[in-house]
Amino acid sequence: MNIEDIYRRYQELQVWVGWTEESARRVAATVELITPHLVALIDDFYDEIGRHPNARKVITGGQAQIERLKGTLRQWLRELLSGRYDRDYVARRWQVGWRHVEIGLEQVYTNAALSRLRIGLMRVLHENWSGDQRDLQETVRALNKLLDLDLAIIEDAYQYEYAARLQRSERLAAIGQVAGGVAHELRNPLNVIKTSVYFLLNAHNPSSEKRAEHLQRIERHVSLADGVITALSNFAKMPAPKRMPFAVEQCLREALETNPLPETVQLALDCPASLSPALADIDQVRIVFANLIRNACEAMPQGGQLSVTTRVVSGGMEIDVADTGTGIPPEYLSRVMEPLYSTKTRGLGLGLSIARAIVEKNGGSLRVVSKPGKGSTFTVFLQTEHPQETHRL
Repeated sequence: MNIEDIYRRYQELQVWVGWTEESARRVAATVELITPHLVALIDDFYDEIGRHPNARKVITGGQAQIERLKGTLRQWLRELLSGRYDRDYVARRWQVGWRHVEIGLEQVYTNAALSRLRIGLMRVLHENWSGDQRDLQETVRALNKLLDLDLAIIEDAYQYEYAARLQRSERLAAIGQVAGGVAHELRNPLNVIKTSVYFLLNAHNPSSEKRAEHLQRIERHVSLADGVITALSNFAKMPAPKRMPFAVEQCLREALETNPLPETVQLALDCPASLSPALADIDQVRIVFANLIRNACEAMPQGGQLSVTTRVVSGGMEIDVADTGTGIPPEYLSRVMEPLYSTKTRGLGLGLSIARAIVEKNGGSLRVVSKPGKGSTFTVFLQTEHPQETHRL
């Protein structure tokens, strides 16, 4: 976040708490009264930190570092009482929050420490004030507003930087997962290609059949490798959907045509002719149905029944793709649609992630229920061109 955005946010917060030029004047008028007590306030501040291990652990440089930090706090308090709250002032406050993330100081300790400092400042004001009590009340109110503004901008910086670092960490972890998955998936076809190439280069007078067999193996495993790369590309760069009305039955039958069922799998398709057209990108939704159909068949290696059922629900329709296969163990169920998570011995674990991403980009949802040994049901919700009001099951 750049300084202009930060400063605009600070100005917005000033309006929110009712900060005025008069507030700044009142705070600046306390300088002579508070300054003689700064050393005692700062010593108390760091003495208290020393009594809390989770706060003290960030001070790794011993007493020399504490003395430097006391100097920094002294400057911070002088700026607090200066009456000048411009861009540079706000930038330095923001830097405090950023620095706390860098050294690993949890924000809760900043809140508590600032509360202790606030109590000390208020005590000094009340014990040394010699003017009108109404002026004291207004001054206390102004100083509290200023401390609240400081804490708000420090906490905003902390949250912003913490979230940014967490995102970078998660991105690196995801890259590591992707790299591991890609390496695993590409190594097998590359090894097959390598052995076939070795045979073709070194075999003495191989038969035309053997030569053709190895060339076909190379072609097949190049296609497998290309499929891995395509899956990753599709996941990373899913195009924006072109949502248009379409007949769900047509989309389902096209998905079934491109993914023929094994002879051992029986199909039960229930799609009422009265169903309103779905409102989504038919090409993208076809990918979802194809993926669910393919997964259902793979879950029934010994055969079974694939049931595809559609029904009207509030705001759209639901399509169940159910199998009578092996089911998904409860400990895996909540993760089966996570990227790079797979219960299969092969595969990157992107199929269901892509399916869910497609459905959600098209304004729908994807959920699953499953019982080990009984099968699984994946339910796709899609909006319709003419939604009906009814209760979703």
